[in-house]
Amino acid sequence: MNYHQKPCVYVKNLELKINDMEKSLDFYESVIGFQVLEREGKRAVLTADGQTPLLTLVEPEGVSPKEPNRTGLYHFALLLPQRSDLADFLKSLIENNIRIGASDHHVSEAIYLQDPDDNGIEVYTDREDSGWVWKDKEIHMTTERLNARDLLQAGTEKGWSGLPADTIMGHIHLHVADLERAERFYCEGLGFDVVTSYGEQALFISSGGYHHHIGLNVWNGRGIPAASPNSIGLAHYTIVYPGDQEREEAVLRLKGLGFDVKKFDGIYAVNDPSGLNIRLSSK
Repeated sequence: MNYHQKPCVYVKNLELKINDMEKSLDFYESVIGFQVLEREGKRAVLTADGQTPLLTLVEPEGVSPKEPNRTGLYHFALLLPQRSDLADFLKSLIENNIRIGASDHHVSEAIYLQDPDDNGIEVYTDREDSGWVWKDKEIHMTTERLNARDLLQAGTEKGWSGLPADTIMGHIHLHVADLERAERFYCEGLGFDVVTSYGEQALFISSGGYHHHIGLNVWNGRGIPAASPNSIGLAHYTIVYPGDQEREEAVLRLKGLGFDVKKFDGIYAVNDPSGLNIRLSSK
C-alpha cells in the first residue's frame, strides 16, 4: 500500500530557515541530490522529480543561529523508492567522507545526517509492510545498528546520481514541549493515530496503518519554548488530507479544541501547542 496518498493523511513538504543560501544549496544539491525547482533571491524550492516541491529553503533577513533547547525540527525524512537507491546513496556519502549515522528500525533502514545549519535529515527505505509486526495496535520498531555491508551489496553499477524522481517526504520528527498536549492536538484534532509510544519520551503517529508519518519527542526538554521567529530551523510544514471534507472536519475539531485556525490562499494554517506552524492542504 502507498501510505502517502489517498485515503491517508501525510506530510508533503516543509520550509526551513537557513543561514547561507549558497552554502545550503551546495549541500542539498551535491550531497542530498535535490534539483532546484524555483529560485528567487533568498528563497529556493527543491524537488526530486522536477515538478513537486519537497523542501523550501529561506534565508530570512537578520537570521539568527539555531537555538538550543527549543521546540522544532528533529529531522525530516526522505523516503527513497528502492533499497538499491539507499545503497547507492550510502556509497556516495562514504566516498565523499560525509559524517553520518545509520539505523535499522525493523520497518525501515535509515541513514541520518545534518545540513550545514544542523537541521536533521533522514534518508530511508521501507521494508515490505507484510513483514511489519503489530501488537495491540502498536507497531514494533527498533533502533539497531544498520548492516551497512549488506545494504551496500544492493547497490547498482550506475551508482548515485541524485534523488530518484519517486522520492517523497516520508515523515517528519519534531521536538515538542508536552507530549500529552501534542497527542491531543495531533490525534484528536488532526486525526492521526498513535502507533508507538515510548513512555513519557516519544510518540509516533500515523494514518492508514503506516509506521509513522510524524514523530513527537521531548528529548530537548519538557516545557521548552518555541524558537525565535528568525532563528534557523523549521518555518512550517504541510499536511495533506484526502479531500476538502476531511480537511474541513479536521479544522472543526481543532477549533473545538480551542486552536486558532487561519485561512489564506485556500490553505489553512495552525500552530500546534509547541508553537510549530502547520499548513493543512487537500491537494
